[in-house]
Amino acid sequence: MTVARDEMLTISEVIEEIGVPRATFYRWRQLRKGPKSIKLPNGSVRIRRSELDRWIEALEEAA
Repeated sequence: MTVARDEMLTISEVIEEIGVPRATFYRWRQLRKGPKSIKLPNGSVRIRRSELDRWIEALEEAA
């Protein structure tokens, strides 16, 4: 059995999915309140699908 790779989402994909403006997402990143992200050597930022799901679940539990 093979394990599926954890999908790496772009910022555009994440903000579209959660429905917030790009500026809000960047503010959350700056304040360390958003999902953990990965900065690649080329400067691109990615968010693992599992991390986005974990972050959303934590918000549900906190509410």
